[in-house]
Amino acid sequence: MPFDLSAYLARTGLAVAPPPTAEGLALLQRAHRLTIPFENLDVILGRGIAIDSDSVFAKLVTARRGGYCFEQNRLFGDALDALGFVARPLLARVWLGIQGPPPPKTHTLSLVTIDGQCWIADAGFGGSYAPPMPLAEGETADAPDGARFRLMRDPLHGWMLERDGDPATTDGRGGGTGWQPQYSFSLDPVFTNDLILSNHWTSTAPDSRFRNVRIASIVLPQGFASLTDAAYRRRNGDKEASGEIGDPRVYRMRLSLLFGIDLAAEDVAALGLFPAA
Repeated sequence: MPFDLSAYLARTGLAVAPPPTAEGLALLQRAHRLTIPFENLDVILGRGIAIDSDSVFAKLVTARRGGYCFEQNRLFGDALDALGFVARPLLARVWLGIQGPPPPKTHTLSLVTIDGQCWIADAGFGGSYAPPMPLAEGETADAPDGARFRLMRDPLHGWMLERDGDPATTDGRGGGTGWQPQYSFSLDPVFTNDLILSNHWTSTAPDSRFRNVRIASIVLPQGFASLTDAAYRRRNGDKEASGEIGDPRVYRMRLSLLFGIDLAAEDVAALGLFPAA
């Protein structure tokens, strides 16, 4: 079906369509992440993750659920196209919180060309929030939560996006001081079947993080909130809260009130976080 731009803009809280400019790109990505939560709960519940345009729109816009990167950036990419941006997907290796050999390509983002300049944009990284950035060696950007980001060339992986910020504005994987690698990517062409393959591994492989950890996150005006299994973290400006949820009713309420994810009580029970009463 044709992309319903009006419904997407309503979902993201935008009264007017942003222009296909650098400013419009930043506005669109920010609005997307402030309103559409990152989540992998359907993976844990054993439901397939479809990443075709119609399925993603039905879930994230019509049903007002969230999704992970292959869903989020499919929707974001369709919106970019509808708004007149020139964009294509890239695949990335996520390094945030990783020690050891190179991780698989389990993340996707967008390469956007505006007036001859390439930008990276990402509405689907659930671990932190990076604004759109011009693709240039040493380019930096400041996020509203106080974190800084930097793009550096990488001799093996092409490009590395680095982060320097408080781990309180991540989903719990941040750590250390100074610049930390977030993800690496190349500019190689990415085709539909590449995305299908990476999404299949991410949602089905026994070693995939998304098969083992229940995750929800959302960007806040000056911060970030996450729910990693039963561990809750919220930082917005100078206000911070964290704790462990021990009651499925509180978990369900937290999902709904902060992340906008409404699950039935039986679905929360099926996540396997809390012992049966």
